[in-house]
Amino acid sequence: MTKSNAVELKDISKVYKLFEKPKDRLKESLSLTHKCYHRDHFALAGVNLEVRKGESVGIIGTNGSGKSTLLKIITGVLTPSGGTVEIDGKISALLELGAGFNMEYTGLENIFLNGTMMGFTDEEMRGKLDDIISFAEIGEFVHQPVKTYSSGMFARLAFAVAINVEPDILIVDEALSVGDIFFQAKCYRKFDEFKKAGKTIIFVSHDMGSVIKYCDRALLLNKGKQIFVGTCSEAVDIYKKILANQYHEEGVTPKDDLSETVSISSGAPKDPWKKQLTVNPKQVDYGGKEAEIVDFAIIDHKGMITSSLDKGKTFRIKMKIRFHKEIDHPIFAITIKDRKGTEITGTNTALEQNNLDKAVKGQEVVVCFEQEMHLQSGQYLLSFGCTGYELDQLVIYHRIYDACFLEVFSTKDTVGYFDMDSKVSYD
Repeated sequence: MTKSNAVELKDISKVYKLFEKPKDRLKESLSLTHKCYHRDHFALAGVNLEVRKGESVGIIGTNGSGKSTLLKIITGVLTPSGGTVEIDGKISALLELGAGFNMEYTGLENIFLNGTMMGFTDEEMRGKLDDIISFAEIGEFVHQPVKTYSSGMFARLAFAVAINVEPDILIVDEALSVGDIFFQAKCYRKFDEFKKAGKTIIFVSHDMGSVIKYCDRALLLNKGKQIFVGTCSEAVDIYKKILANQYHEEGVTPKDDLSETVSISSGAPKDPWKKQLTVNPKQVDYGGKEAEIVDFAIIDHKGMITSSLDKGKTFRIKMKIRFHKEIDHPIFAITIKDRKGTEITGTNTALEQNNLDKAVKGQEVVVCFEQEMHLQSGQYLLSFGCTGYELDQLVIYHRIYDACFLEVFSTKDTVGYFDMDSKVSYD
């Protein structure tokens, strides 16, 4: 192992045997002819990574890509099916909320339990106890069973233990997502202290802004395979293509004529835009469909149809409507909600004072909303609508609620949902 490296992974694979029925496992184990009743599932295949001492490396990928499996192999929780793992230094890992904790024990007892598991004596842990309790900020609850803790309190204690035992290598797997914004800020400040002290950090997160901000390099996994190792910005760009189902279409830029806010489509039919988005399979739609929303797209500042956008960049939302009857002054609308269903923002062509005068039967209209993204990093839902007025009565032609998923990436977040983009100066 190279002296400058803290972690070396060579050709790591992890294979699980999948059986269609429970009894197939027994039949295979008892088979005299060694008949195979399973199929191999590669959770990881051919992963190679070197992490230098003092380096921060992010591991990113979609759910099921093998990120957590790889971390468990690094920490020794899992044994790889193939390849070699070499570690130089003491590891402290925060993998899953509650991993290594006994729910019946108090917080204090769990601190000593974790210390024992990591090779510390009770006396050594007593020397660290004040720092751990101070960092966790859970007060007298440290004397209560952890089964009574909220998820936020649990995260505070688990992270306080992991980060205050003076590890050479700190491994964190999404555990901070349950803490409040102030606790997360405190943890990231600790990350900075670790980096300045020359410690090694391996960090798994779906927050691409944090990966770009805190990591020196990133490893991108997809379906168990290593896709890319290099700069965080390049890894995130490829990750966005995977989210948009465009990874195998690199170099293909969607053609998009946006010279007018509203345009009329023509020509031969093409693949729907929404095929390249993360569409909600349980979307709710209703209305008479005299005007039907047949397609929609989210387009980033690079002209790519994608479900992922960068904060501070210009993006566009398009929707295609097919008219089954003549309609005067149709109104087209978009709405963005958070995951709890709260409407965060939205607009329509009436509010923007740019309505279409008339649409005739058989016509297809494409409307485009263009704006800058000022929402905080996070996950949102996008809804579409087409309405109008007939004899002063509002008529809903077609609405699609929670049509597709939208994720915002950011390297700087402020308080609340919306960033006012303040400019700070001193006189």
